[in-house]
Amino acid sequence: MNASWIQWVRGIVTIRVRGEGMEKLVNRALGAGIQLWSIRHTSGGELLCEVSVGDFFRLRPILKETGCRLHVNGREGLPFWLVKVQKRLFFAGGLALFFIGMYLLSSLVWTIEVKGNELLSEEQILQAAKQEGLYPLQWSFRLEGSEVLSKKLAQKLPGAAWIGVEKRGTKITIQVVESKNAKPKPLLNPRHLVASADAVITHILAESGRPVVKRNMKVRKGDVLISGIYGDEAHTKSVVAKGTVRGLVWHEYNIVSPLQRQLKVYTGDTETRWYAVVGGRALKVSGFGSPKFAAYETVRHMEKVTWRTNELPFGRIKETLLEVRMDNQPVSVEEARATGLLQARADLLAKAGALAEVRSENILHEKTDNGKVYMKVLFEVEQSIVAERPLVYMQGE
Repeated sequence: MNASWIQWVRGIVTIRVRGEGMEKLVNRALGAGIQLWSIRHTSGGELLCEVSVGDFFRLRPILKETGCRLHVNGREGLPFWLVKVQKRLFFAGGLALFFIGMYLLSSLVWTIEVKGNELLSEEQILQAAKQEGLYPLQWSFRLEGSEVLSKKLAQKLPGAAWIGVEKRGTKITIQVVESKNAKPKPLLNPRHLVASADAVITHILAESGRPVVKRNMKVRKGDVLISGIYGDEAHTKSVVAKGTVRGLVWHEYNIVSPLQRQLKVYTGDTETRWYAVVGGRALKVSGFGSPKFAAYETVRHMEKVTWRTNELPFGRIKETLLEVRMDNQPVSVEEARATGLLQARADLLAKAGALAEVRSENILHEKTDNGKVYMKVLFEVEQSIVAERPLVYMQGE
């Protein structure tokens, strides 16, 4: 007998029965009012039939009585169809929610970056942007067009000549071009240019004022190089002395250079930690506890999730700890001497100015003691020797 639509609504289970009491099981089931249909024997000597879902559970005590065993071959009908539909609905609903969430997250403004500002502070620019509705966690579709925002921000920030607003994914960049106003020249009082150190003049060029010294002339600290006074005792005129004066200056240095240097060596041992990133926050998810290394360097690599061309505000950070150790390496006296002279020369040029030039160096005294090289060195440097002296109290010169 074929299944009716009522049985399909109730649910149909196709079962396979094996055991010596199969005929006895069929008779007992029919006697108990359990409907079995499509009964047939298989080539393996088993009984194949169909039963409703409700009667399927009533077969259990009869199976125990007859010593038969049962295996489910198939399921069909409304109850099973509803289960499949329900599972698919949950999957479809979850998938839809996932894409809706992705869309909503990509429609938010997560970060705002300001570039090109020097005089205007970042706080000023972000405050003006907030007044126009541009701030983190704002919906992108609620913002006005980039050109409109640019014009409004330029109006709110008088110090900006031009402002550009660019949106890329969840990040907005505000590019600022500031107005370049010419700085007023400072008002200078009449002055002399005097020597800043004892020196021998190598070059002098007076732009204004009266040169007092010549090339190869020896001067002492404080001597007038370019005078800010023209004329004689009866008729004088004060000006702002300007010019360039260079000279040979001698600097004495006491240098101490060790006979060993420390080298940083990577051992090859590493430790990895992972962080989950949501928005601007990072949460550690692995690698808890103190590092197992006494000394180490940290290397971080950020990986953000992207969807199409949009960069989403979450991702992960891989933090790698590289173990390092400091090794002491011996150096020869010649290497220590060269290192000490190089460091002293760099320090000297930093103090004497960018245009200074070391002409010669003489080691006056050298000794090696307690793992160090001690030197007294005289450097001859050509440098600017100009210093200013106001003429407020020197009108009588």
